[in-house]
Parts: sequence; structure tokens; C-alpha cells
Amino acid sequence: MQAGAVMAGETVLNVNNIEVVYNKVVQVLRGLSLAVPRGEIVALLGSNGAGKSTTLKAISGLLALEDGALEAGRIEFNGHGTAERAPQQLVRDGLCHVMEGRRVFEDLTIEENLVAATYALTGRPDARPDFDAVYSYFPRLHERRKGLAGYLSGGEQQMLAIGRALVAQPQLILLDEPSLGLSPKLVEDIFTIIARINAERGVSMLLVEQNATVALAVAHRGYIMENGKIVIDGSAERLASDPDVREFYLGVGGSGEARSFRDIKHYKRRKRWLS
Repeated sequence: MQAGAVMAGETVLNVNNIEVVYNKVVQVLRGLSLAVPRGEIVALLGSNGAGKSTTLKAISGLLALEDGALEAGRIEFNGHGTAERAPQQLVRDGLCHVMEGRRVFEDLTIEENLVAATYALTGRPDARPDFDAVYSYFPRLHERRKGLAGYLSGGEQQMLAIGRALVAQPQLILLDEPSLGLSPKLVEDIFTIIARINAERGVSMLLVEQNATVALAVAHRGYIMENGKIVIDGSAERLASDPDVREFYLGVGGSGEARSFRDIKHYKRRKRWLS
């Protein structure tokens, strides 16, 4: 499948040939295109500095906060352009961005953090069923719901960040590095729940992640970025079995033996990727 090849009527998100510039001079995204089919998890992978987080900020309308701008191309959520809508309106429309670093309200309790998320939707009759759903996915949050969010562990704060997005009743969640700083066991737990949310609630997800192994394990399809553009895309199964992806992102060489980060961090990209 080529980038952006899914028909618009089948997708919740279409990103078409976008270019993003910071401070009016630094170009970060260079004609990037991708699509998120409705009800699927799509992984966006790549090395540090490839432009993954910038892609999410372009989609959710947060570029201006960092002196960035969408210079070309078009982003459509549910078939409508996003450039004309403010970030808060996109949230009300069902697009939620769980940013890198969790960004919970540390001086509020867990329950107050969830209450804050209810303000994204006006006129809702009762948010309690959404709170109950969050607590069913994350029982640890229910146990500590009266405690301050600032005292939660990193894993618990990630659970709360995802829970706040769920309270806003999303159709699409943008997840930025949910495994960052977590132990392997917590990473496994978080990604198990991400898969459950997708399967049980039908929430589409665009998942930015450096841990390609866990990302491709839950994703339906994926894209790999280098230098601000897509260089490989396809089903999760295809990417997980691709020799280049296995060598450069899963840390497994052609012989099947694990390679250290020191061995691979200075590798030369194959010319055909950038052709």
C-alpha cells in the first residue's frame, strides 16, 4: 500500500503532502502523507528528529505554540480540513492528542484530572459512565483517584493521560511515545490496554513510538519516517518482517542476532529508501 492510498471515505484521518516549517526557516516535514483507517491503530516510527512529534502537532493544531506553521498540503479529519479549526474545536470534534511526557495536572487529583477533560464536550448529560470506563481499563487509577496526580508513577501518569483522552469521547487518539521512561512490564501493560481500547471501543489511533517491536505488535499498519518524509509503509506484519526495518528499528541483523544501539545508530540509510 502506498502512503495515503486508502480511500477518503474509509479513513478518519488523511494527511496529504504536508510541509511544516519552524521559525519560518527550518523545514521539518517535507511532503509527508499518511492515512488512518477508521477503527485501526497506525504506527508512525522513526529515529529521533525524523519529525514524528511534529506530525502529531500539525494534525492537532498545536504547531503555532512552538512557532511552527503548516506551509503546504492539507490535513482532513472526518473528511473536513483541520486548518480552519482551533485545537479545542478539534478535541470537541473527537480528535485527542496524548502528548509526550504525559502533561497531567500534577496539583489536581486523578478524579479532578478526569473532570477537567469533560470540559472538552459541552452539554453532556453525565460523565460518570466515561469515568467508570477509564477505571475499568486502569483499576490502579480508581484505587488512587483521590490522590494528587503529581505523586503518581510514570506509568500511572501515562494511564491518566490516556484516561483523560477517553473521557473526551474520542474518535481518534494521537499517542506520542507512550512507552517513554517506563519499565518493560509497564510498557506491556500499557500497550495491552491500548489494544483493548481500540478493539472494544473502536477508537482509531495514530501511535508515535520508538519501540518499534511493541508498536507493530498492536498496530494494523505502519509508516516509517526519515528526514521529514515517509520512506516505507505497509501492514504491521509486512514491516515487522522487512529486513531493513528489522535491522534498523528492531535491532536484529540479517543473521538474526541482536545488535546493540552502538552498532546501529550510525548506519547508512539505503539509497533506495530516499529515492
